[in-house]
Amino acid sequence: MYKTERLTSLKSELLDIFMSMEVQEHEQRSRTAAQRHLRARRGIELHGEFKQLTRDIAELPEEDLADDTMH
Repeated sequence: MYKTERLTSLKSELLDIFMSMEVQEHEQRSRTAAQRHLRARRGIELHGEFKQLTRDIAELPEEDLADDTMH
């Protein structure tokens, strides 16, 4: 009887360790995915900002650009 209880206890302990490792791996994958998404989102935002700046600069008259470089 003692061996059976000990074996059951050991199995339970191993299962707990395994589940703990799975949880940690899942949390790490989730953090990594969130970081990737944030970097991608920021890249898309920067691309839009550069496009908007390019359009804004293109709309300036040439005289305004020349005046700004003299100051």
